[in-house]
Amino acid sequence: MRLSKAEVEHVAWLARLELSDEEKQRLTGHLNEIMVHFEKLQQLDTNEVAPTSHSIPVQNIYREDVVGQCLSADQALSNAPEARDDYFVVPQVVET
Repeated sequence: MRLSKAEVEHVAWLARLELSDEEKQRLTGHLNEIMVHFEKLQQLDTNEVAPTSHSIPVQNIYREDVVGQCLSADQALSNAPEARDDYFVVPQVVET
């Protein structure tokens, strides 16, 4: 499958890209080279290959959830710019 310059122009229009004629010509060539590589990949027999979602093994890296020593309310609020009744005072972000 070869892409035409008109198809490249259409995709550029969809992506709201302004391309010069030289860029359209160059990208058409590059995309067609990429399409040749995809055609080669489609010829591979992958029936024996298990589907994967990652190229490398991925493991859960979370630590154990263990209860530890907590700060007191006074320690937690000691560097707060503003505090009231054991709470942080923050600017209102939701209008009512």
